[in-house]
Amino acid sequence: IQKLCDRVASSTLLDDRRDAVRALKSLSKKYRLEVGIQAMEHLIHVLQTDRSDSEIIGYALDTLYNVISNDLEEEEQEENSAKQVDDLGSQFTEIFIKQQENVTLLLTLVEEFDFHVRWPGVKLLTSLLKQQGPQVQQIILVSPMGVSRLMDLLADSREVIRNDGVLLLQQLTKSNAAIQKIVAFENAFERLLDIITEEGNSDGGIVVEDCLLLLQNLLKNNNSNQNFFKEGSYIQRMKPWFEVGDDNCGWSAQKVTNLHLMLQLVRVLVSPTNPPGATSSCQKAMFHCGLLQQLCTILMATGVPADILTETINTVSEVIRGCQTNQDYFASVNAPSNPPRPAIVVLLMSMVNERQPFVLRCAVLYCFQCFLYKNQKGQGEIVSTLLPSTIDATGNSVSAGQLLCGGLFSTDSLSNWCAAVALAHALQENATLKEQLLRVQLATSIGNPPVSLLQQCTNILSQGSKVQTRVGLLMLLCTWLSNCSIAVTHFLHNPANVPFLTGQIAENLGEEEQLVQGLCALLLGISIYYNDNSLENYRKEKLKQLIEKRIGRENFIEKLGFISKHELYSRAAQKPQPSFSSPDHMMFDHEFTKLVKELEGVISKAIYKSSEEDKKEEEVKKTLEQHDNIVTHYKKVIREQDQELEELKQRISTLTSQNEQLQATVTQQVSQIQQHKDQYNLLKVQLGKDTQHHNSHGDTLQMNGIQTEEVSKLKEELEEWKNKHELLQGQLKEKDSVIEKLSSPQLEMGTTEQASQMSKFGGLEHNNELQKELEMLRSQIQLQSAEISKLQMENQKLQAMNVTADPMLGDSGATAATSSELEGRLEQEIKELKSEVKALSEEKESLKQQLDSSSSTVAILQDEKSKLQREVAESKKEQDDLLVLLADQDQKISALKMKLKDLGVPVEDEDDTESGDQGDEDEDGDEEEQD
Repeated sequence: IQKLCDRVASSTLLDDRRDAVRALKSLSKKYRLEVGIQAMEHLIHVLQTDRSDSEIIGYALDTLYNVISNDLEEEEQEENSAKQVDDLGSQFTEIFIKQQENVTLLLTLVEEFDFHVRWPGVKLLTSLLKQQGPQVQQIILVSPMGVSRLMDLLADSREVIRNDGVLLLQQLTKSNAAIQKIVAFENAFERLLDIITEEGNSDGGIVVEDCLLLLQNLLKNNNSNQNFFKEGSYIQRMKPWFEVGDDNCGWSAQKVTNLHLMLQLVRVLVSPTNPPGATSSCQKAMFHCGLLQQLCTILMATGVPADILTETINTVSEVIRGCQTNQDYFASVNAPSNPPRPAIVVLLMSMVNERQPFVLRCAVLYCFQCFLYKNQKGQGEIVSTLLPSTIDATGNSVSAGQLLCGGLFSTDSLSNWCAAVALAHALQENATLKEQLLRVQLATSIGNPPVSLLQQCTNILSQGSKVQTRVGLLMLLCTWLSNCSIAVTHFLHNPANVPFLTGQIAENLGEEEQLVQGLCALLLGISIYYNDNSLENYRKEKLKQLIEKRIGRENFIEKLGFISKHELYSRAAQKPQPSFSSPDHMMFDHEFTKLVKELEGVISKAIYKSSEEDKKEEEVKKTLEQHDNIVTHYKKVIREQDQELEELKQRISTLTSQNEQLQATVTQQVSQIQQHKDQYNLLKVQLGKDTQHHNSHGDTLQMNGIQTEEVSKLKEELEEWKNKHELLQGQLKEKDSVIEKLSSPQLEMGTTEQASQMSKFGGLEHNNELQKELEMLRSQIQLQSAEISKLQMENQKLQAMNVTADPMLGDSGATAATSSELEGRLEQEIKELKSEVKALSEEKESLKQQLDSSSSTVAILQDEKSKLQREVAESKKEQDDLLVLLADQDQKISALKMKLKDLGVPVEDEDDTESGDQGDEDEDGDEEEQD
C-alpha cells in the first residue's frame, strides 16, 4: 500500500498513476483502514490534478467510496463488530469533509456526464451524507447551486444514476427544512411522480419505494412543501395509485410495501399535527378529486392484505377527521353485502369481535373517533340508534348503537374498553345527546324490568370486573357526566353509587388499582363540580363533608393525581391515534386526557371551597348565564336580521332579473311591431295588385257601401284640413311679410356708425332665432301637406276600388276567400286612416301653439324696430348738425387763406399738404422698420 501510494504521488506518467490507483482500489475493500490512512490524501490530490482522465478519477472515487462506506460484505461484517464499522466510516468522512473544498470538488465531478465519473461520485456523496449528514448538508447548502446540481441527476437517462440520485436526495433531505424547500421548488414533485407513473405506480419495483420515501422526506412536518404540493394539483395525481381490481389475492411483498408508503404519504398531508387550515384544504382536495372514494373502495374490497387494510382504515380516518363533507360521504358508504350495510356498522362489527387482529381493532376505533370528531350530526345519528323510538323491532339489521352496547357488556375486556371509548366520543362536547342517552333502557334478563344504560354501567363497575373494563366504563361515565347537571342528578339518584366511589377511593390497593381509584376520584369530583343541588341528600356541601370524613381532602387530591402521573396517560396524550404495543396497555384515550387536564384543577379548587364561596360562584354563574342569554338573544336577532337582509337581497336580485327580462321582452315586442308595420305596408301594396287582378265577392257590395260612407267622411275631413292648411299658409305669408319689413330697416341701419350697431346686435340675433323658428314651422307645414297628399292618394285608391267593385259583382262565387281578406285589410286601413287623422289633429294643435308664440315674437320685434327707428332718427339729426359745423369751419378757413394770400404770405393748397403729410408718414414708417 505504501509503495502504491508513493507511485501515485511521484510517478510522472499518467499510466503508472492510473495502475497504482487501480491497485489501491482492489486492496481498499479488504484493507480498508490501511488504505484509508495512507492513501486518502493522495487520492484527493488525484481528483484535483487529473481531472482530464476520467478513468483514474473513477478509480479514485471508487477507492474513497470503499474506504468511507459501511456497506461491507457479509463475511467482513461477521469479522468486525457493527460499532467499529460505524466509527471507521464516520472518522474517514470527518477527515474528508474537514476541507470543504473536497465536497465542492465532488459536486463538480458529479456534474460530469461520463458514467465512470458520475456514478461513483454519486455513491461517494451518498455515503458521506449517511456518515456525517448535517455537516455535509451544510457544506452543500452554502456551495453555489449545490442542491440544483444534484437535482439534475433525476433527469439522467441512465436508470442506474437516476435511481442512485434518488437515494442521494433521500439522505440530503433528511431533517433539513431549507434543503427540502429548495428540492421541492426545483420541480422534484413533478419528476418523482413521473418516475412513479413510469415504473407502474404500486406495481412498480424498489425504485417506486425510494421515490415515495423521498416524497415523505420532502413533505413530513414541512408546511411550506405541503402547501406547494396541494397548490400544484399533485394530490389529484395520487388517485391512480389506489386503483385495485376485484381479485386482490397474491400481492407481492414489494406491492404491499409500496401501497403502505403511498397510504403513509396521504396521511402526512392530513396529519392531525399539521396546521388545521392546511389539513382542511388537503381533505377537501382529496374528496373533490375522488381519492377518498378510492380509499373507501379498498376499505370494502375483499382479499386485501390485513396490514394494508389496517393502514387504509387509519388513512381514511385522518382524511375524514373534522371535515364535515368527508364525514357525510363516509356515513353514506355501504359495504357490498346482501343486504347492503353501512361501512361504519361493518367496521364496528370488526372492533367488537375478539377474533380480529388487535391492530385492526385499534384502527377501527380510530376511524370511529375521527368520524365523530367535531361532527354533531354523526354523533346524533349514532345515539339515535340507541333511543327507544328508533330501534328496529324486527331485528333484521344490526345498528351501530346495538353493536356498541353489545361490546360494552361482552365478556371480552378489550371490546368493553373500545365500545366505552367509542360511546364517549359520541357524547363529546354535546350536552343534548348526554341528556338523550339517559332515556336508553336495557333488557338485562327475561322477567326483570329494564334498567337504564347509566345504571347498567354502574352495576358492572360494582361487580369488580377486569381493570381495563372498569377504566373504560369510568372514562365513559366521566365524559357523560361532565358539563351535564341532569346526568349528574341521575347518577346521584342511585343511592349505591356515592358509597361505592368513596369506598374505592378510601381503600389502599395495589398499583394496578390506583388507576381505578384516580378515575373514581375524578367521577366523584365531577359529581360535585357539576352538581345543581337538586337532590337534598347529595348537595355539594354534603358531598364535600363526606369526602372530608371518609377520605380526607389531601388523600382525595393525591388519588386524583394518580391519573396524570401514569405512564400510559402521558403516552395517550401525545397523539389522537390509539397506538398500543399490547392490549394490556390500552387504558387511556387521547380525548379523555384533554378532559382530565381541564377538570383536574377545577375539581381540586372545588373541594377546598367553602359554602359561601360556592354561593358566590353560583351567583356569578347565574349572572353569566343571564349575560349569555342576552348575548344569545342578540345573536338570534342579528341572525334573523341577516336572514331578512339575505331575503331582501334575493328579492332585489330577482326583481332586477325580472326587470331585465321585461326590458328584453319590450325591445322584442318593439321589433315585432316594426315587423308588423313592414308587413302591413307590404300587404297594402299587394292589396292594390289583388284588386286589379281578382274579382271580388258579391257580398263586398254591402261592405263597399259601408266603406263609401267612411270614404265620404274622410273626404269631408280632408276638405277641412285643406282649408285649414290654406289659412295657415296665408297667416304664414303675412308673418313673413312682417318679418321682411322688420329686417329691411335693420339692413339699412348697418351703414350707420359702429357704436350704435354694436348696441343693437342683440336684437338682430333674436330676430335670427325667430327666423329659424319660422323656418321650422314651414318645414312642419310642408310635412303636413305631404301627409294630406298621401291621404288624398289613399282616398283616390279607395274610390277606384269602389268604382271597380260595381262591374265585378257577377262573379261572386269564385272569389269568396279573396273578399274576406279584402274586408279585413280594408278595416285595418280604415283604422290606420283614423289614427292618422287623430295624429294630424294633434299636430294642428301644436301648430296653433307655435303660431301664437310666433305672433308674440313678432310683436316684440315691432317694439324693437320702433326703438331702433327712433335711435336712427336721432343719429341722423346729430350728423346733420355736424355737417353744418363742418361747412362753417370750411368757410372760415377759406376766408382766412384768402386774407393770408392778400397779405403776401405763401399758403399751400389742401392737396399739397395732404401729399406732404403722407410722405412724412412713410419716412417715419421706414425708420421704425430699421429700428
